[in-house]
Amino acid sequence: MSQHYRTPGKWRGLKATSGNDATFSILAFDQRGNYRAMLPPDADFATAARIKTEVVTGLAPHVTAVLLDPIYGLEAALALPGNCGLLMAVEKTGYAGTPQERRVDFHSGWEVSTIRRMGASAVKLLVYYHPFAGPVTDDVDATVLRIAAECQAHDIPLFVEPLSYSIDENVTSDSAEFAAERPRIVIETARRLSQLGIDALKMEFPVNIAYEADEGVWRKACEALTEASTTPWTLLSAGVDFEAYARQVTVACESGASGFVGGRAIWREAITMTPDARRDFLADTGARRVDHLREIVERSARRWTDVFAPTPYGENWYEAYSADQS
Repeated sequence: MSQHYRTPGKWRGLKATSGNDATFSILAFDQRGNYRAMLPPDADFATAARIKTEVVTGLAPHVTAVLLDPIYGLEAALALPGNCGLLMAVEKTGYAGTPQERRVDFHSGWEVSTIRRMGASAVKLLVYYHPFAGPVTDDVDATVLRIAAECQAHDIPLFVEPLSYSIDENVTSDSAEFAAERPRIVIETARRLSQLGIDALKMEFPVNIAYEADEGVWRKACEALTEASTTPWTLLSAGVDFEAYARQVTVACESGASGFVGGRAIWREAITMTPDARRDFLADTGARRVDHLREIVERSARRWTDVFAPTPYGENWYEAYSADQS
């Protein structure tokens, strides 16, 4: 894969969200609807924000960056240590449209410019995506292109998180029939989206391991994903248990992934604990989980600097840089 150039703001943002070895070990806690469902029905906003902050501050020293949301994430973002990068989700949770025609929805007033203004290192955009959905795919592509252009204008990296789904109302996403198609869908998704001016992908594992246990098959699918993507890619956790996720991260990184962006597989149990039990869990089990994943990444992952190089500027570089942003 040939190297592509990245402007100073994007380069600095990628550096801020990765380790000194240019790999990503990122904690994801941008969940909103799924997170609320994990809390007691009577939990108020302050409780939800406080628990999120406790989880993030407990694990932030062990990761390169944290991904947060605009609803419950501000308190946690402000509590992050200075050496921890911050990604902020730009999309509204859920989707617009029907279950078979899913489009991106946004909060009024929450934009790329707002995320840059608050000092975040990168923007994250989640899209429900099926590469063979015709006009729906074209519509989502147009949304990604628009957000990518805004990120280019504000010189901040864009991570895109595509989630596959079935466009056939008679086939569920957790069925054997959809599992058989999943590698092709996920790999083609990476090929399409990585060409739309984005900076990194936050990908599903390309194989449904409930139906395929052969790690050799996993490895071939991950290698094909790496070959298809023109940007670095990281692995999301999708709510699987930690042991399964650690196996997936190992195979993914050995096959070309540049790290992980993991959520519930790391911190799920902590949400319903008492504050004291939560603190102990995060200091012990949570920290050990993240440290284990980071060891895998630092040992095996592909550096994002193998894909990107800083845009070359010469004397009076600031003039050329200013022209690039106009």
